[in-house]
Amino acid sequence: MSGQQQRENRCFPRLPFHSKVRYQLRGKPVFDSGISRDISCGGLRLTNEEFIPASTLLMLEINVLNRVLKPVGKVAWSVPLAHSHRSQTGIEFVEFDIRQRGYLNDFINMQNVKF
Repeated sequence: MSGQQQRENRCFPRLPFHSKVRYQLRGKPVFDSGISRDISCGGLRLTNEEFIPASTLLMLEINVLNRVLKPVGKVAWSVPLAHSHRSQTGIEFVEFDIRQRGYLNDFINMQNVKF
């Protein structure tokens, strides 16, 4: 299959979402931050300053309109960006308060974006 004909394997629709996201490696005292690129009810893609290995658990703080959502995510993949000290990191939400997930779902549906 060519790149344009690839079947989408995602369970949740993605929304372009450029916002600062704070994260903390579970068990570590310090927060770092990155910039989200897109988000869904299942996870987000982040550009950050450090390479984070797959399966690492992260405590997240995501600003969505007037609320801070605090899911726990697990790194699904991480790829260093060429000619940069940054990485792209795919994070899957593994623990998410049902009300906060509902708020995110409503926010995404409100945008009426189709991918």
